[in-house]
Amino acid sequence: MPTNLDNIIDRCRAEGLRRTKALEELLTTLLESSRPMTLGELAESPRLINQCDKATVFRLLQRLADKGIARRLGLHERAAYFALLIPGQHRDYLICTSCGSIEPVNAPCPVHELEKEIQFTTGYKNLYHELEFFGTCPECVV
Repeated sequence: MPTNLDNIIDRCRAEGLRRTKALEELLTTLLESSRPMTLGELAESPRLINQCDKATVFRLLQRLADKGIARRLGLHERAAYFALLIPGQHRDYLICTSCGSIEPVNAPCPVHELEKEIQFTTGYKNLYHELEFFGTCPECVV
């Protein structure tokens, strides 16, 4: 099922978020990105640089993460990366513990079947998981 901006805006409104031009531009930027982006990258992106300041982008990202519409990734002592959480789509990530770079894992998720079993045996609804692998990327290996 393709995801478009209107679907995401509908999710935001259902969670009580107001539809603003800044929110639309932030969501569009994240939707069009092939990888998670940092606060700095988002604030300096062509869609947002003249739309709002970095503090506004941060507040919007926090609200999106609190409502389960965006995901915060990364090492806590490094810059956080943000990605949209799209229903029916799932991404796992590799995170370099040296430089902090993040890239998606291009392999089937090994946890999906376990997640289904846990949901069935426990009765939990809306179960999801976030899987992040940490290591040293090839550029950082000496």
